[in-house]
Amino acid sequence: MPDIQLRFHHDMLVLSSPIAAALERQGFEIEGDIELLLMTEPEEAADAVRMQSVAGAQCLVTPTQGITEARLARQRMEGHAQEVADAAVGMLRQYKPQHLIAEIGATGLPIDPGSKPSLLANRDQYSAAVALFAGKDVDAIFFSDLASADDLRCALMGGRRVCDLPLFASVRADAEGKVLGRSMIVEECAAVAQEYEASVFGIHMDADPDDVVAVTKRLAGACDIPILVQVDVFPKVSRLPRHEPESAYSMPDDMVQLAARLRAAGAQFLRASGKATPSYTGALAATVMGVDCIR
Repeated sequence: MPDIQLRFHHDMLVLSSPIAAALERQGFEIEGDIELLLMTEPEEAADAVRMQSVAGAQCLVTPTQGITEARLARQRMEGHAQEVADAAVGMLRQYKPQHLIAEIGATGLPIDPGSKPSLLANRDQYSAAVALFAGKDVDAIFFSDLASADDLRCALMGGRRVCDLPLFASVRADAEGKVLGRSMIVEECAAVAQEYEASVFGIHMDADPDDVVAVTKRLAGACDIPILVQVDVFPKVSRLPRHEPESAYSMPDDMVQLAARLRAAGAQFLRASGKATPSYTGALAATVMGVDCIR
């Protein structure tokens, strides 16, 4: 498996979309139970991943966003984290991806920046989750949708305690470039990401292309590490009433121009999420295939 670090600041790369939307289209009721489904319906989860691989994603991402013990406990799956990690990695490896990335979402635990026990509890949750993927030939760890700069700090410190793999990290941001539900701006998080040795820093946005591109440009000016941009899309499934606006990304073809604009803005890693179908991943992959990033 190629070393993903050799591609930093070189190749444009596309990450596979989350599989929850694909499973919902197959009739599954997904409410944060992806990890349970990995163990009970592995064939269905594998088929959703296979379509992302066929679409051309160079980086397949494990469907393990809820793998921290805090989140598994809310699903009454405490004690099964290693089984979930093993199942997810084994499922992805069969498709021989160029790169395999292990995703770990935010713990959801409250963080008191003035309390050392609170910070250590969150850090240790991330350390334990990263350790689940030790020795499994994953290319990188991806801390996704982190809630704040303090959450970002805990994740990166926890990751660095137990592994030397590249660490990706992202936060959810609004159209103005603020972390969702917070007063801080994404540049503040980018500074923390660099200080705590993130290899890649990213944003996850549900916003129009102009806003996504503008925030990406701001990040490019705020940090030197590669940038990941994840955009929520909502395909058009039926003719909408005239008074109801369509999503800015209602068709996979909308990804073609967006990918070109994000590359020009300084992004290197791209991902479609929300209700994205494999066609969205395919459009991103086809647009940037064989293309170098600008930064």
